[in-house]
Parts: sequence; C-alpha cells; structure tokens
Amino acid sequence: MLQAETVIVLIFRQLPGMYSLFRLNPLAAILLVAAVGAAGCKPQVAAKANAAPQVEEPPPKATAAAGRHPDLSGRTRFGKASFYAEKFAGREMADGSKMDPSGDNAASKTLPLGTTARVTNVETGESAVVTIQDRGPYVKGRIVDLSPSTAQKIGITEENGVAKVKVAPLSVPLPDGSTRRGVAMPDGKP
Repeated sequence: MLQAETVIVLIFRQLPGMYSLFRLNPLAAILLVAAVGAAGCKPQVAAKANAAPQVEEPPPKATAAAGRHPDLSGRTRFGKASFYAEKFAGREMADGSKMDPSGDNAASKTLPLGTTARVTNVETGESAVVTIQDRGPYVKGRIVDLSPSTAQKIGITEENGVAKVKVAPLSVPLPDGSTRRGVAMPDGKP
C-alpha cells in the first residue's frame, strides 16, 4: 500500500492543487486513479456487429448549438426520412412546442429551428411543407423525421417506415433575425 501511495503522491504533485485534495485520504486517491484508468479503457467492438440501424444519442439539450452548426445555406439535400413514433406525441420539441402528430412539424439535425421546407418523396413525387421544430433524427443515414400525418401525405407508411426524400428549404431563419430564401423559392413564391 505504501508504494501505491507514493505513486499517487508523485502523480498529484505534477498536478498543482490536486494533491492537497487527497493528501488526507490516500485510499480515495487510489480509487479515483483506478476509476479514471478503468473508464479510459474501452473494449474494441466489431465495426458491423449487426445490421440494425445505429442510433445516435441525442445531445443533452438537443439544439443546433449542442455540437452541430446550423446549415444556413438554403440548399436542397437528399436522404432518408422517417416519422415520429407515437410515443413522442405531446412531448416537448427543441423549440419548446409540443409534438403534434397531425401537424406539419419535423426534425432536422442541421436546418435551423423555424426553417420551412418542402419534403418530397423521390419515389412517389408527393410532397408536403414542414416546419423544423425539433432536432433529430438520431438514426444514422436519416436527414429528417416527419410528423405521422406529414409522412402519410408523402407516402411513408408504417409498413415501409422510411423513404428517400428531397428536402428543399423555402425559408431559413438567420441568427440576426432575418430570413434567407431557400433554393426552393424562386422569386419568393413557393
């Protein structure tokens, strides 16, 4: 035990102020170092352990400022869309409003909250206008989550669940309070 205490003392002398926190309790220092060491060691996992979609964890406060910069370009993007599960009905979204399964609300990881966009199902050609009010989707490869009614309007059903879509912003709010016309709004007309 004396050798471990000596090692701990040497470690904490290198970090000013930390040694004094643990000088009276070397056992606590040993446990702390052991816990930190164990937390830093993570086992390697096979890259493709299974074919299930990889769910990303949402940030603690799901906002654009929580690690992702909002895309203010107004450019059209292509990807996969899904829809909110029933369990999210009535839950608070990133903009503070409640998720309405029959509304035009949608979630995007990169479009600013308040963006209006036309979402078009590439296969069917059906489209609907949505307002980005939430962050997500948190499944790898998806670019937008739609309310169930909007998903149904463009041909996404519970049976197929996901569709290839085009998301074309109509209006993008900017940080200074102004808005930028999206590429989907030539001459200011939807």
